[in-house]
Amino acid sequence: MARAAERRLIAPDTEPEGRPEELRLLEALLFASAEPLDEKTLAHRLPAGVDVADALKRLQVEYATRGVNLVRVAGKWTFRTASDLAWLMTHEAVQPRKLSRAGIETLAVIAYHQPVTRMEIEEVRGVMMSRGTIDVLLETGWIRPRGRRKAPGRPITYGTTETFLSHFGLESLNDLPGLDELKGSGLLDARLPAGFTVPVPSDDPALRDDEDPLEPGDLDFGLAPPPERVEKG
Repeated sequence: MARAAERRLIAPDTEPEGRPEELRLLEALLFASAEPLDEKTLAHRLPAGVDVADALKRLQVEYATRGVNLVRVAGKWTFRTASDLAWLMTHEAVQPRKLSRAGIETLAVIAYHQPVTRMEIEEVRGVMMSRGTIDVLLETGWIRPRGRRKAPGRPITYGTTETFLSHFGLESLNDLPGLDELKGSGLLDARLPAGFTVPVPSDDPALRDDEDPLEPGDLDFGLAPPPERVEKG
């Protein structure tokens, strides 16, 4: 009896009374997974009849004030360090390579205008793109080759990835800032030309009518480093 009492003192039962068992199951699944999980995957792992969407919302509320939060990224669920505690991870995080201004502008054009070709990116930016800019973005995993434009030369079209959404904490491209937000943050000049608009982005993975599927070898071609970065034997 004494030992049992001692065990209770050392590891008391802190589970709130009446807390649904499915919340514990969801916690276990999400903490154990190295990648975010969608509701369909979670539903397959939970007992039949569980309202997964409702359970996730309840779990999200529970964790809203904790050191880790339950967040939805690219339509999937995962636990992330609370945003106001990110400074704690500063010394543990791997320092990422900074994108050049050209890289940032190119990524923005792809995010807002996808599917888009290299030439179309240059038309939007108004300058020629340096060799390697696309390669750097492909290496980060933030963009991907989608298909080939049904046009002379059949150029490759590019779009963003789930990794892009996850890195920037976006549930979908609809969460990208609009015209008013961009102006308010100082990223756009307040004195814009009349009729200036910011396109409504779409990350629909389905190919459009003006795109053909990629062919064998296209993916390797799109990921190949430019000649100046190829190490000579």
